[in-house]
Amino acid sequence: MILQGTDGPGVDILLNSLNKKSYKFFKYANPEQGEEVVIPGFAASSYEDPMSRMMFAHTYEAIIDAEINPEDIRGLRTGVFISVCFSDSETTMHHGNNQVDVIVITSTSRNMLAQNISYWLGITGPSYNVDTACSSSLYAMENAYRAIRSGECDYAIVGSSIRVLNQNGHCKVFDEDANDYTRSKCVSVVFLQKVKTAKRIYATIIHAKTNCDGYKKERITFPSMKMQSTLLEKFYEECDVSTAYIPYMEVHGTGRRVGDPEELNSIDQIFTKNRANPLKIGSIKSNIRHTEAVNGICSIVIAIISMESGIIPPNINLHRLRKDLKSFRERWIDVVTKQIPLDGEYIAINSFGFGDANAHVLLKSNPKIKIKRS
Repeated sequence: MILQGTDGPGVDILLNSLNKKSYKFFKYANPEQGEEVVIPGFAASSYEDPMSRMMFAHTYEAIIDAEINPEDIRGLRTGVFISVCFSDSETTMHHGNNQVDVIVITSTSRNMLAQNISYWLGITGPSYNVDTACSSSLYAMENAYRAIRSGECDYAIVGSSIRVLNQNGHCKVFDEDANDYTRSKCVSVVFLQKVKTAKRIYATIIHAKTNCDGYKKERITFPSMKMQSTLLEKFYEECDVSTAYIPYMEVHGTGRRVGDPEELNSIDQIFTKNRANPLKIGSIKSNIRHTEAVNGICSIVIAIISMESGIIPPNINLHRLRKDLKSFRERWIDVVTKQIPLDGEYIAINSFGFGDANAHVLLKSNPKIKIKRS
């Protein structure tokens, strides 16, 4: 996984490396012709989609990291759930071209990010792109989770990517001076499998659920505290886990003047009852800026890092805590501003789209057996 939250190398180095080295690697064998054929996204340098290149590389890495040989899942019901909102290549090479051939379509269309991966790996599960704006990757995760639970899939690949020009600025999440968010580059892929067959486990998905605000009198982009709290209430009724046992939540928090209070008030309604200690919260956007469609997976990654290390990383760019939030004033909810121990086995994750497609996921850490060496 590559994240870029500040000006610097990161994704650009990855792209240069892929341009030089990946052409021969990302091929599939054509058994009928007895020859190797290049995947459309890698067919010709003039048609290469960098997002597709990054997605292939990190999909391969995710499968290997799960201690699975990619050849072993060929022909199996493995789903591919990709979340991409914007594609510069699609805009410039597809919609801006009056003479579009099959290579351009298959190399730059957003839906093909998923289907090219299925084609390359020879896997037969559902394969599609999910676009609910900023909650896209958590929606994709929920789709993948339910596909495995229902028996539709044996494994699932969940990935997301965004490429934007470098932007200066920060996400001042929960800060009195917060005035909006700054975009960021990112690519991330997660491999899901059933617990009973998994060789390597970072965390277990306890439950995943989504909803949408529907109509409201303000406007479509105005978040609804009511529907966000409804999602949380129904979620914990279904999974039968008490919110009092959840020590930390990775919230959506972007640094917007309206969105952050609505989210915090909805959390306050559901999470601050019958607690012995305040709920700790944070937002990865303060550290790496807003990765939009990739945001949900970024939150999952930081949650897993916290579980693996036992340490919750701090929010940055927080200088003056917002004064207009009762939960902050009365310390029912605390923003993590320095490294602290993770006191519990659960981490909850929020992700909301600007059209108010809401998603929530609960992770449980995987206990590690420590071996004492003599």
